[in-house]
Amino acid sequence: MRISDMQRCEVRPGQLVEWTVSAATVAAAAVLPPDPRPPAYIQESHVRTARSVREDGLFVPTWLGAAFDLPGRVDLGALEGALRDWTLRHETLRSGFRWAGDDMQRFTLDARDVSLQREVVGDFTEPEALVSYLQGRFDIAADALGWPNLMYAAVVREDSVSVYMAFDHTNVDAYSLQRIPEEISELYMAGVTGEPVVGTPVGSYVDFCEQERANADGIDDTHAIVARWREFVSRCDGRLPEFPVDLGVQPGGVLPAQKLLCEPLVDASAAAAFEEYCRPYGGSLVGILAATSLIVHQLGGQPVYRTVVPFHTRLKSAWSDSVGWYVGGAPIEVPAARDFEEALGAVRAELRANRSLARIPLARVLRLLGTDFRPTSPDMYSMVSYVDARLIPGSARWAEQRAYGLIRVSYGDQVCAWVNRLHEGLWFACRYPDTEVAHKNVRRYAEGLRDVIVSVPAHGRLRVAEPVFT
Repeated sequence: MRISDMQRCEVRPGQLVEWTVSAATVAAAAVLPPDPRPPAYIQESHVRTARSVREDGLFVPTWLGAAFDLPGRVDLGALEGALRDWTLRHETLRSGFRWAGDDMQRFTLDARDVSLQREVVGDFTEPEALVSYLQGRFDIAADALGWPNLMYAAVVREDSVSVYMAFDHTNVDAYSLQRIPEEISELYMAGVTGEPVVGTPVGSYVDFCEQERANADGIDDTHAIVARWREFVSRCDGRLPEFPVDLGVQPGGVLPAQKLLCEPLVDASAAAAFEEYCRPYGGSLVGILAATSLIVHQLGGQPVYRTVVPFHTRLKSAWSDSVGWYVGGAPIEVPAARDFEEALGAVRAELRANRSLARIPLARVLRLLGTDFRPTSPDMYSMVSYVDARLIPGSARWAEQRAYGLIRVSYGDQVCAWVNRLHEGLWFACRYPDTEVAHKNVRRYAEGLRDVIVSVPAHGRLRVAEPVFT
């Protein structure tokens, strides 16, 4: 889907209806015994980071969400049933955490104890007021340090309804969000027509957390994966990598507010030509990272581009349709190249050598390294993500549905960029510190990506320009 924030996802006026987890469900959760299945390392790291930042006096919303339209006059009963059925389908959405001293303990509700409560908030005639209201509600309802930590809303009009869903990151990743429009649409139509939905049960992310953590706890600081990360962190001066260009951020200063740049990058034909050109080296992921290495060297002059590349960890078919945070990271180091082909070869070699490192959660690795990474920002490192979303069920209808993956842009000192391949082309989104310097350099990065993607297939070998350092 197109990645956006609330301000840019085509919000239109209408009557606002909300669904939250019912008071009876919250009461049932409060007396549950602990679920012995532990949090995933990535979940625990996220919650501890949120707590650490909150203790420093800053409320940093970090929720993710989805927005999409359903056609025609809405049947609110059928929509409510679809939202509840979808929530019950994915166990992580009825599972949360509470503190026992400094330990995080999971609790998980039985499906029969989960219900939603509906409230008609009222009519909104101005999109700006509706955006402000929804963002404020999601900030509180999808808070990493609370439970429930999700909320659903619908903006009802005579001829259509817009659905908005927000979740704390512990429950969802980008792939989870991208499946939502099709799943909710299918459940909604079943409720309207009375036809049953035929499908197989999905795997539980809570079960995955238990299995992944057991595997991660089975390694120690002598493991080869830990050794590779130790070398990488050492060459990053004892830290995880930042975006290697000037962002105008003072080290150790107050966590800056962030901005979002999101826009179409190139059309479908240019995206296809770039993929074809990069295919001998592994495809567009390799191409985007290779282009990034060239651009940031030109902007910042660093002799090596170091980053952590996100990869999904849905390695078994049981998890393919499951909602959860199935993401790991692999480190790569790309020396400054003479041309694009050399950069492609270097990225391909690094990904081949290091992709398997993503199977061990980085938070576990950092514990084994013995380094005190007290989090002061919601993003531990800067990253560039590439996803080809065209095979996701329902993706061909996303433009028609006005479907968006939502991110909350609040505070942070890192650069996080996403390049998504859609049926209409490549979509670019980047969250970055709100400084004049960062805005200038992120804009240069986006334009550099566009230039490489368009020019390489058209003109062949791309030579590297000299660094500009301005």
